[in-house]
Amino acid sequence: MTNKTKKNTTTSTTTTTYDDNNNNNTWHWIIQKGTSTTFTTISLFSILLRFLVSLYPYSGFKTPPKFGDFEAQRHWMEITINLPIREWYRNGTNNDLSYWGLDYPPLTAYQSWIHGVFLRFFHPASVSLFTSRGHESYLGKQLMRWTVISSDALIFFPAVLYFIIVHYNQPSRSRKTDLAWHITMLLLNPCLILIDHGHFQYNCISLGFTVAAVAAILSGKDLVGSVLYCLSLNHKQMSAYFAPAFFSHLLGKCLRREHPVLEVSKLGFVVLGTFAAVWWPYLYSTQSFLEVLARLAPFERGIFEDYVANFWCATSILIKWKRLFATGPLKLLSFSLTIISCFPSMVQQIKSPSNKGFLYGLLNSSLAFYLFSFQGWYYYLSSKPAL
Repeated sequence: MTNKTKKNTTTSTTTTTYDDNNNNNTWHWIIQKGTSTTFTTISLFSILLRFLVSLYPYSGFKTPPKFGDFEAQRHWMEITINLPIREWYRNGTNNDLSYWGLDYPPLTAYQSWIHGVFLRFFHPASVSLFTSRGHESYLGKQLMRWTVISSDALIFFPAVLYFIIVHYNQPSRSRKTDLAWHITMLLLNPCLILIDHGHFQYNCISLGFTVAAVAAILSGKDLVGSVLYCLSLNHKQMSAYFAPAFFSHLLGKCLRREHPVLEVSKLGFVVLGTFAAVWWPYLYSTQSFLEVLARLAPFERGIFEDYVANFWCATSILIKWKRLFATGPLKLLSFSLTIISCFPSMVQQIKSPSNKGFLYGLLNSSLAFYLFSFQGWYYYLSSKPAL
């Protein structure tokens, strides 16, 4: 009786193992080689896909007078390499802000300067002041493509690898067979590929800093994570989507340490120091600082643009928000709903911070911001009339 039971148990176990291998043999040939092989294989395929996407036309192609996102990014390079840094966000004879004026934080401007230097070295005509407007030469576009590809490869890809390594070293890590799927979901995100490589954007930089910040915090490097997240926020203000999760999780951890006031002070010093370093060229006067700040929050564009499928856009079919309310009340309403949506996960992380709760908090805050925030403020000035 005992031998029979033992035999059945052994058979059952063998069958289960066989089924698991069959279910996961899609990735088995690369998983068995380790994380580096899995990551390298998927990375090479994702880079190939990025190159293929870049072969197709983009928004604004041969469409004057503004020529779409390609012209916006190219024009920022033109401005940053030809004008003094204090004039990058200032309207003037050499910088008409109504023509694709800079409307992202200073780190984006510095990135534009670096890429502008690269373009000027190989093709000066593509970034010459005034005469390069509407420039769409083949070489100029290929050089622009390379700036996006290089940004992705140098920042986003290493950040994903860092996150994967940290995540799979956690005590409650996922099964090894999920490794390839996680890497694939991050590197082959269709939204990121289409927007960045199809339309000359650099979301890979801000998202790369955010992913690296998350990985640093999950591994206990809170100060490093704070610096990385501040860099993300100073590259694109859309990274504010994750601010409630970062704030509540780090505050909760600080409050549970031996010297909570000291721990909070250290984080505050690091955050303020990072912001001061990035904003330093614009801190010489209040007016200069406010000029840049005004470019980052153009509320006059409305609570949503025509193509943003958030709560305000969806409900505008029944409630004409833009007609019924002025900008002030709409700002207060959207801010209130966003905070209310984030509040439960923030309280939970302050009371009982955990790595798993932090990841859920990131999801919660990003969805709350996407659905309820005043979204018109971070989008490019649309040529379409407001509804």
